Amino acid sequence: MSSVPKNKDELELAINSIVPKLMADYRSIPESNTRKIGVEGNIKGTTISVSDTVAYLIGWGKLVLKWHHLKSQNQHVDFPETGYKWNQLGLLAECFHKEYHDWKYDDLLVELESTVSDILLLISNLSNHELYGVAWYERWTLGRMIQFNTSSPMKNMRTKVRRFNREFT
Repeated sequence: MSSVPKNKDELELAINSIVPKLMADYRSIPESNTRKIGVEGNIKGTTISVSDTVAYLIGWGKLVLKWHHLKSQNQHVDFPETGYKWNQLGLLAECFHKEYHDWKYDDLLVELESTVSDILLLISNLSNHELYGVAWYERWTLGRMIQFNTSSPMKNMRTKVRRFNREFT
């Protein structure tokens, strides 16, 4: 399999392969370090907390679900999100951080797992053609949009979290 899933099975495998590793890494971090600033942020030159990385992944996962829900109801979708343009993704990331700032770390992890389960359920309920056979947003297929906003950032966050864990624990 290439690093970029090209069909439904590869997309499910990509997500199912990274999530257990990522969750194990998240669970290995002492609670006392989860709000410590030290993870490379999404805006160049910024640092965030491990909790913020979880919020980021939840935020993007929930956006994917929202996009699909709205489009499946033939409703307009503001990509990437209402009030944000594609060149403002760092600001959108900060919005996710703020939205989940007061959540307990364990609750964030449960929410991430729930969001991933919802995404996997969505994928399982769609055909390979629906995921990869037709353009869904501009030139991108739905499968590619899901991958862009789930397995790819999960791999990226895992690298950052592991680096943080080596430096701070």
